[in-house]
Amino acid sequence: MRASRLLSIMMLLQAKGRMSAEMLAGELEVSVRTIYRDIDQLSAAGVPVYADIGRNGGFALLDGWRTRLTGLTAPEARALFLSGLPGPAGELGLGDEVAAAELKLLAALPADWQGEAQRMASRFHLDPKGWFHAGPKPEFLKLVAEAVWSEKRIVITYDSWTQVSERLVEPLGLVLKGGIWYLVGRREHGMRTYRLSQIQALTLTDEIFERPKDFDLPSHWRESTAAFEREVYVAIARVRATRIGISRLKDISGTIKDAIEAQPLAFDADGWALLDVPIEEETWAAREMTRIGAEVEVLEPASLRQRMTGIARRLAKAYGVVS
Repeated sequence: MRASRLLSIMMLLQAKGRMSAEMLAGELEVSVRTIYRDIDQLSAAGVPVYADIGRNGGFALLDGWRTRLTGLTAPEARALFLSGLPGPAGELGLGDEVAAAELKLLAALPADWQGEAQRMASRFHLDPKGWFHAGPKPEFLKLVAEAVWSEKRIVITYDSWTQVSERLVEPLGLVLKGGIWYLVGRREHGMRTYRLSQIQALTLTDEIFERPKDFDLPSHWRESTAAFEREVYVAIARVRATRIGISRLKDISGTIKDAIEAQPLAFDADGWALLDVPIEEETWAAREMTRIGAEVEVLEPASLRQRMTGIARRLAKAYGVVS
C-alpha cells in the first residue's frame, strides 16, 4: 500500500507540478501527516522532491526530473489495454496512434505481464453503440477535434430542430454518448451542448480563445446531463402495467428506471401493478407508451389517456377492427 502511494505521489507531482500537502492528502485519501512522512521517505530514497514555503507553496520535483513507467501493476496494465476503444479512436482519426501506443506500452511491460495484457485485449471488447444501427458518423468530427485541441473558435451552421442558425462557438470538449458524438462549447450566453450530426457547415477560424482553467469536462457532462433529465420530465403519469410493461418502461431512461425502482409494487391476481412514471410533454409520452403496447395502460392524467385512446382508435381503424 505504501509503495503504491509513494509512486502515486511521484506521478501526481510529475503530472500536475507543485501540490500542497493538503492537496496530495485529498487525492490519496490519507492524512496530511502521512503525506509528510511519505515525502521524507521519497527524499531518503533519492527522489529530488523539494518544498516551497509560503501561501502558494507546496511540494514539487526538481525541474527536468521524470520517473520512468515503473510500479505499474498487472491489473492496471490490463485496464489500459481495455480502455483503448478502437471505434471512437478511429472516428477521431487516431486509430493508428492508439495501435502504436499499445505496442509501445506492451514493449515496456515485464515479459510475464505481456501475455496478461494481450489476453485482456483479445477477450474483452467495448462497443459503445446501440443495437441495429451503427450510429451517425459526423462529417465534421475530425475538424471539431482539431479545434478542441488547438483552442480555436469555430463558426457552425446548426439545426436545432426548431431553426437553422449560425453560431460562434469556443469548443471545449467532445463526448461520445450512446454512439453519438456531442460538442460541449462556450458562447457568450454560457455553456451549450451540440449534437455533431446536426452541424450542417463548419468553419475553423484562426481566433484563439482562452480555455477556462477550472473547466472539467467529465464533471460538466455529469452535471449538465443530470440537470437536463431533471428539467425534461415535467409531469407524472399514473399507469397500470404488467411485469413486461414495467421492464420496458425502465428501458426508456435512467430517470424512469430509478423512479420505478423506488416504488413498492404490488401485483394483482391478473399480474398488473399500479405505479407512477415521470413523463416529458404528452406527445413524447404517448409515443413511448405506444411502443410498449398492451403491457401498459395510462390512467392519469386524463389528457394523456385521451391521447392514447385516440392512437388506439386509429390503429384499430388501420387494421380493420370494428369498435
